[in-house]
Amino acid sequence: MSLYFAHTKESAVALAGNLRENSVEYVRFELPDLAGLSRGKTVPIDHVASYAQQGLNLYGGTVTLDSSSNPIPGTGYNEDINFADCLMVPDPDTVSKVPWIANTARVICDTKWYDGTPQMAAPRTVLKAMLARAAEMGFGVKMGHEFEFYVVDLETRRPLYSGAPIFVTAITHRHPALDKLMRVLKDSGVDMITANGEFGPGQWELNFAALDGIAAVDRAFVFKNTVKEYLRTEGLLATFMTKPYAHLSGSCSHFHLSLYELETGKNLFLDEADPDGMSMLMKSFTQGILDHAPAAQAIWNPTPNCYRRIRPGTFAPSNVSWGVEDRSASVRIKASKDKRQHLEVRVPSALSNPYLTAASTIAAGLLGVERKAVLAPERKGLKEADGSFQKLPTEIHEALAALKADEAFRAMLGEEFVKVYTLVKTAEINRLRDEVPAAETAEYFDLY
Repeated sequence: MSLYFAHTKESAVALAGNLRENSVEYVRFELPDLAGLSRGKTVPIDHVASYAQQGLNLYGGTVTLDSSSNPIPGTGYNEDINFADCLMVPDPDTVSKVPWIANTARVICDTKWYDGTPQMAAPRTVLKAMLARAAEMGFGVKMGHEFEFYVVDLETRRPLYSGAPIFVTAITHRHPALDKLMRVLKDSGVDMITANGEFGPGQWELNFAALDGIAAVDRAFVFKNTVKEYLRTEGLLATFMTKPYAHLSGSCSHFHLSLYELETGKNLFLDEADPDGMSMLMKSFTQGILDHAPAAQAIWNPTPNCYRRIRPGTFAPSNVSWGVEDRSASVRIKASKDKRQHLEVRVPSALSNPYLTAASTIAAGLLGVERKAVLAPERKGLKEADGSFQKLPTEIHEALAALKADEAFRAMLGEEFVKVYTLVKTAEINRLRDEVPAAETAEYFDLY
């Protein structure tokens, strides 16, 4: 599997010609940064062919910027190389419309250095490497993300409604922006399947169909960035921040996955003779996720705020556990006992990067498969209520320490990526740690 696309003059001209035939005047060359945000440049159609062929120059450290766009020293992507440029190489399979901007399309890009070396810390490249590893073992990967997010008034920052009316249809459709958003997502190439209100006031969940390989995660990237960008045109602000309100529901990103046989398309997680439909491969993959969950926590929950969601009794798992159809477990087995058989990782937050959530889960699972890991027996009852399970890290610095300590997991993901990720995240948490929270001022300022 190629880690990036190189275009001949003919293919580049064909890409631009196809866009022109569809009345496209501007193309957004986009890349997913370390946090999953879209960064890049917008190109007039007359220049698309040349940039598609030669690559579009961009500051080489863009994929490694922190959440405030600070270049972090020591990553090998910034001052170490004199802040050199990289090249964005568009993937023609990812072209889609930007429906709310006239005659505009987007294309997702991979990045490489000028000598042709891929940027191995780029999230899309990390995921491609994991998919290539799976393919070497004969596996394809079917995946799907679920995202929860809050929608508030852009000016007042107030939620669109009060209470916790989960699944109440009338309230879900009370604001016309949701119906418009669903149509915009469809026009953006996102195959919507369900929409509903969640536990929080103004909290929504819009789900889209699973896909195979990189296409599944490209769709998640388009989804998140479309939701945020489009709703702002409606006077609304969508936030995937994990825990925006202290006493309200957090926002998650449940991640669904199964392996299939590349040659036949057969679901390799299914064993019809097993009571729960679980093949030995599925059991080893699940145990691999559990073995490396503490390290993966640093990727599934990448900011200090994410850990405010992980509390007992909130459907945000806080321990290393699995269960058949158990919503309180870290890994929930979707035991349909047919071709839909798959697992669901319920730990990741809505703020997580979909490429890195997928890459880390695949990496952990394949490590379990490689060593033929034996799945621990399922325990009875709600897993979240069982205090004997190993706890997941409850602070980001603990999760980063677990990531640094897990040599096999680090090696699978790639040391270049892990180095960049840990440096950037450590710099972020140190910077935020220096800020004084309003709650501390309210608690101590007058009293003491």
